[in-house]
Amino acid sequence: MHATHSTRFTASLAASLTAASIGAFVVFGGLAPANAATGDAQLSVFHGVPGLTVDVYVNNKLTIDNFKPGDMAGPVALAAGTYTVAITASDAADASKPAIGPVDLKLEAGMNYTAVAHLGADAKPTATLFTNDTSTIAAGSGRLVVRHVAAAPAVDVLANGAVAISNLSNPKESVLVIPAGTISAVVAATGTTAPVIGPADVKVAEGVDTIVYAWGSLADKNLAVAVQTVSGMNSDPNGIPAGEAGLVATNRPADQTPLWLGGIAVLVLLGLGSATFLGLRRARR
Repeated sequence: MHATHSTRFTASLAASLTAASIGAFVVFGGLAPANAATGDAQLSVFHGVPGLTVDVYVNNKLTIDNFKPGDMAGPVALAAGTYTVAITASDAADASKPAIGPVDLKLEAGMNYTAVAHLGADAKPTATLFTNDTSTIAAGSGRLVVRHVAAAPAVDVLANGAVAISNLSNPKESVLVIPAGTISAVVAATGTTAPVIGPADVKVAEGVDTIVYAWGSLADKNLAVAVQTVSGMNSDPNGIPAGEAGLVATNRPADQTPLWLGGIAVLVLLGLGSATFLGLRRARR
């Protein structure tokens, strides 16, 4: 069982990272691209219901066609407001008989969201709207977000062998700000260390939200992960915390400004002295 989950975890992680590098690979029909007005909300959609290919309707309009489990769509820019989302079977003629929803999603200007279709703890399909944190991250660090959207009991997340997140239940999330780098992650039932997902390497980049979704069903043995990244939260290099400024300054070449100013002052004084001396000699003559 361990090997099976580890294989699924690694394959799903690789697929997610490949998808992230390509960008938005599912078209949101009729919606604006993510680089629209800066006051818009950004919305991504993740499909985390195993074995069900679906269509997604927004305000009764077919928006995502043939959406497959494990796929991530977006982000797209949407004007602030409330949107009614319904998820239907892929062969549905309209949104009148949804498999999930309809649910109202209230989006605020300038915010970043991910809507997730997933299984609840009771294994019934449901949907959850998560708000992605886009606040600035300290220099040298990244934000690791773990979201439990699987039909499974509460879990612990181990990073490099130590418990980093404990007792995370569906549909909750936990957020860590950690030094940028690669960690070996394992998902285990709360209070245990035996992996139900993993181990696998997760790269946390500087100034980036790395969002890991644990999805699927423990009973059906199809637990897997998906990874989403939200970038652009790098700290301003000029805003490095005071505790680190001394180290940065120590590694910089010495400030030459005082030497230049001192040298100029000496030259000016020498020039004035020479002019005075020559003036006195001429007066005596």
